[in-house]
Amino acid sequence: MIKDILLNAVKNGIAEGCKSNKLGQMTGEENVSLIVEKPKNPDFGDFAINVSSLSRVAKIAPPAIANVIAEYLKSEDYTVSIIGGFINFKISDNLLAKELKEILDKKSEYGRPEKIEKEKILLEYVSANPTGPFHIGHGRWAAMGSALANLLKFYGHEVYQEFYINDAGSQIQKLGNSLKIRIKQQLGENIDFPTDEIERKNYYPGEYLIPVAKKFLEEHEPTEDTKILSDYAKKEMENLQKELLKNFRVEFDNFYSELDLHKSGKVEECVKKLQAAGKLYEKDGAVWFKSSEYGDDQDRVLKKADGSNTYLTADIAYHIDKLQRGYDRLINIWGADHHGYVARVKASIEALGYDPNKLEVLLGQLVNLVINGEEVRMGKRKNMVTLEDLIDEVGVDATRFWMEMRNIDTTLDFDIELAKRSTDENPVFYVQYAYARACSILRNAINEKLNPETGEKSPAPLTKEELEDLKSNFDLSLMDGRVSEARKLLLKLEEFKSVVTLSAQNRTVYTICRYVQELAAEFHSFYNANRVISEDKELMKSRIALIEAIRQVLNNALNILQVTAPERM
Repeated sequence: MIKDILLNAVKNGIAEGCKSNKLGQMTGEENVSLIVEKPKNPDFGDFAINVSSLSRVAKIAPPAIANVIAEYLKSEDYTVSIIGGFINFKISDNLLAKELKEILDKKSEYGRPEKIEKEKILLEYVSANPTGPFHIGHGRWAAMGSALANLLKFYGHEVYQEFYINDAGSQIQKLGNSLKIRIKQQLGENIDFPTDEIERKNYYPGEYLIPVAKKFLEEHEPTEDTKILSDYAKKEMENLQKELLKNFRVEFDNFYSELDLHKSGKVEECVKKLQAAGKLYEKDGAVWFKSSEYGDDQDRVLKKADGSNTYLTADIAYHIDKLQRGYDRLINIWGADHHGYVARVKASIEALGYDPNKLEVLLGQLVNLVINGEEVRMGKRKNMVTLEDLIDEVGVDATRFWMEMRNIDTTLDFDIELAKRSTDENPVFYVQYAYARACSILRNAINEKLNPETGEKSPAPLTKEELEDLKSNFDLSLMDGRVSEARKLLLKLEEFKSVVTLSAQNRTVYTICRYVQELAAEFHSFYNANRVISEDKELMKSRIALIEAIRQVLNNALNILQVTAPERM
């Protein structure tokens, strides 16, 4: 990455300056922290590094420090200028041309780092109860989780995606009792769910169980057996959820059942290990875990006074099972309401002899639906409650992009009407249109032109062979007075490398969304100011090469986001 080249060059300049005793009291042993940034005034250069912070150690003025370092910055890849404590760099045309060639050579691999410390990662997300359709919050975790998995894979990690099915609690019996009522209604009985608010919490009164009841009666005789009804309803809800996930382009490697976890004996095994390690005690008839010894704000109950396990007990066993399966890192996406769970799960991991830092938890904020500029409360707009309804309203691409384009720890305002518009104000349309525009230019470059008045055909501007050999024809100096615009595009394309790296390391999918919007803006601006297909063939080849590079990088980024890259719009 260009930023790494510049940063390493400056660090080397500091080391050489210290050896020559030109940097005052600096010895070269200091821990130097410098940042590569873009100058506020582009006339100064493409990048800048502020070395003013070194003056505290060197005891000399920032301009003097910058000038000493600049003595050792000799390269054909850039030129250097000094303004105050800033070292400004202008990247050479030759290096930018090499970057474009790299894009055209590597294609779908462009942006992937060559060397990383590869990890085997288990990424768990969504993990909803199998008791009903996904709500829009689940949609955010699904979009974010699958895009993060793509990002980490593209970066070079091995990623296994898992959905934890919460199917061991009383909610499954509630689901069976709810189906029982819907079946009786189908049979003509005058029965309904309780109206008392407390009693109603023991049921799922949503209308989504009506078609399940109809299907059950088509396949089975009526029954009062709650176990049969619970199992049937759970299976139907699981199938409904899996089908929606597939349509939403979310592919899990495994659906892990909490019920199976209990049946395997792993939950009780974890309790016994904690007991043997002296990490449990009894109080008020319950069994408590000494989680406060490991940073939790208080101890936690694992077994209630009635002998039943708490949710935490199974969660401990599940995370230990993940570690025992040999994963280097566990990443969970949880709702913000689970923030208190992080410390207690990490405490259990440490208490059982594992590294708690292997667990990362991304806490996601809620999604607010906005219609005509006003926030709509969940449940007030009937056809906007579920993820499926939202997808039907705005489409998979718009739903995914909007769910992904804000940091997961930020509340998302999802503007329904804007997400449906085919205008530049809609970010997903804006980016997809940039990709389609690039594809259109490339098609026109190798297609014959038809005169609509005479019917005569003129030869294609380029042959397919010439189009395939663009990387050997690029010449930035031919950009016909628009070199600065082409340079900006090339620098933005190269930025994709650092965006991928930082996004993967920080687990931030939204930075990919922001990047493609910025790249699309640069491209649209370039296209509006330049005629790409022209009589000047050499100039045209260079511009077409740039367009192909833009198309490729947009494609790579959209693949990470799992958003369609349309060739026509």
